[in-house]
Amino acid sequence: MLPFDLDAIGQGLPVSRVIGDLPAEGPLVVEAPPGTGKTTLIPPAISNLRGKTLVTAPRRVAVRAAARRLKQLDTSPEANRVGYSIRGEHTPAELVEFVTPGVLLNRLIRDPGLEGVDAVVIDEVHERQLDTDLVLAMCMELAVLRDDLYLAAMSATLDAQKFAEHMGAQILSTEAVTHPLEVSYAPHPGRTEGTREFYRHVSELAQRGTERTLVFVPGAREVDLVCQHLDDAAPLHGRLSSAEQDEALGGNARIVVSTSIAESSLTVPGVRRVVDAGLSRVPRRDAARNMTGLVTVSAARTSADQRAGRAGRLGPGKVVRAYSQADYQHFQADIAPEITTSDLTGAALTMAAWGSPDLPLLTPPPAPALDDAIASLTALGALDNTGAITDLGEKLARMPVDPRLGAALLEHGSGAAPTVAALAEGMSGDLTQARAPKRQVERLARLTRPSKAVPVGEVVAAAFPQWVAKRVSEEYLLASGTRARLGVALGAPEWIAAAEVQLTRGGAVIRAAAPIGFPEHMVTTETRASLIDAKVRAREVTAVGAIELTSTPVRLDPKDAAAALTDLRFADFRLDEAARELKERLDFLHATVGAPWPDVEKGDYSLEVARLAEGASLSELDMRAALMRQLPWPEAARLDELAPARLEVPSGSRPRISYATGRPVVRVKLQECFGLAESPEASGVRVLFHLLSPAGRELAVTDDLRSFWDGPYQEVRKEMRGRYPKHPWPEDPWSAIATARTKKRM
Repeated sequence: MLPFDLDAIGQGLPVSRVIGDLPAEGPLVVEAPPGTGKTTLIPPAISNLRGKTLVTAPRRVAVRAAARRLKQLDTSPEANRVGYSIRGEHTPAELVEFVTPGVLLNRLIRDPGLEGVDAVVIDEVHERQLDTDLVLAMCMELAVLRDDLYLAAMSATLDAQKFAEHMGAQILSTEAVTHPLEVSYAPHPGRTEGTREFYRHVSELAQRGTERTLVFVPGAREVDLVCQHLDDAAPLHGRLSSAEQDEALGGNARIVVSTSIAESSLTVPGVRRVVDAGLSRVPRRDAARNMTGLVTVSAARTSADQRAGRAGRLGPGKVVRAYSQADYQHFQADIAPEITTSDLTGAALTMAAWGSPDLPLLTPPPAPALDDAIASLTALGALDNTGAITDLGEKLARMPVDPRLGAALLEHGSGAAPTVAALAEGMSGDLTQARAPKRQVERLARLTRPSKAVPVGEVVAAAFPQWVAKRVSEEYLLASGTRARLGVALGAPEWIAAAEVQLTRGGAVIRAAAPIGFPEHMVTTETRASLIDAKVRAREVTAVGAIELTSTPVRLDPKDAAAALTDLRFADFRLDEAARELKERLDFLHATVGAPWPDVEKGDYSLEVARLAEGASLSELDMRAALMRQLPWPEAARLDELAPARLEVPSGSRPRISYATGRPVVRVKLQECFGLAESPEASGVRVLFHLLSPAGRELAVTDDLRSFWDGPYQEVRKEMRGRYPKHPWPEDPWSAIATARTKKRM
């Protein structure tokens, strides 16, 4: 086929100024701000060099928009040169195909060699979406095996060096044509809580201008809240149909109200003014409750800057921030990688299906979140007890939905497809009213056995059993143990199955759910033991997860009591002062020296558990002896050498050393340190001195006594010797002579 006419495509695009410097070989990192045309021009340029090129964009609307834009600019009469693939939609392409990262992940699992693909371009890597991080790592491995594969990553922020070092890549940079921005601040007290009054305030800010205005809010619900107050506004978010998204991008509405989708991966034409709520909706994992939900947080400064930049793409622009300048200064500097905050169930299955033990991820997944994901996949039957992928896991990994949704589809058959499709689309509210695109429903139905229609709640419960919930007064208690408010217009059914839970400052809120009948298949009966009034108490409990239905006190013999206490945590034990001080010393050595000094919270306390099971109370346990038992010999004999409990000072006193802050700290009267010329150390860490007056008031804090004696001490001496004339204040406090005088007077 004919090559792309890069001059025609790149006309007016800033990135065209550097397109001649595009290297013939990858890997490559392209650094270009939003609006410079990198998504439009770089893919066809790479295609001219290599051939069939896949381009990922992080959202479906961005994929469709990028493909449409390049297709419009391509002057060749040949058909099918540019296309796109998103979930449920595919247009063929012979040269450049735009896809979501999820689509490319699915292709990599089905075809690890990407046969017929000559280049992969991963756009918007700076957004640090989980699927994008996975795609980048997997393609890096593939590029090692296929030296003919051209790999490029594109970033809209100034972090190209980080990606280049990770990939071993060259950097191609371009600068945007910048126009001055008039930035103003219009804070509102309801922003942090996300009140309706705040979003009315945002809509009023949007109405005040005459220019085409782009409004940023955190999610689809907030888009609707703002739009309902505006006459000439178009919504833009990922839950809209393709036609509705096209209307926002190509229509004539003066105001476009968008989620972060328009931040960098999508350009809304004609914008000269931006109104920014300064909020983002991101996944957050609650490790204590082993759940991940969506939370609304202040945007990162990099996001706020990119949003503002959208107003200055065509000429001088205006930016109205619905927060204060002080708020902006307190925003976190950059976006947190999703891999550090998200549920990793789908990612863990993808990694297991890919089969690489050392996937080169830019940020490694947190071990607790990955462990929880592996446990969930093992419970589904997708992984075996060794962590290896099973036949079911292979099947789930190839399905275009989260593995839990895939498992629910396989369990219930084609009758579950409408609900699974709605859940995959991220629909919220009353799920019995949700309607997914017909094409997507039919596609999912073909992946499983035929069956009759399945009640929505049953499908949701099969996918998310931990979020089956029972009404308790004004709230719902989830099977996972979390209490949540119902934010869905369902009435007040006794039992529901939730599919989306938001973690807000006011507690958890259920945003998507359907009513269900009593979940009899989830009922279990077991003996549960807990510590009540410091002693073991046992009950026979009938429950749905953490939702107790009945409870009867029972007696346990010591063996059964010990078995029932397997969930006892170290924090449940009671430490007296001696045990607490010892633990602080051991924690210091574990953090500072490392092996063989152990993390005592992960030690073996089976002897203490056995005593509790025999009827002892927590207060009767000798926890100091239990802590010492965790130490290997002969290291235990070196404890006082490496982390002494007390400090020998020249006065002869032995003040206690505290390790509560993670470093050695001593509170001691200044006179007792005369003669101590240098700061002592514990395991290479200098002791921090809180030097006190004769009356016990703090005079100075230092971990460098020599510098203190040479400098600040002279000011302290000048001020204090008149106040405490009976106490020594020598000019040479570090000398032995001063020590002798001190001892005589004390």
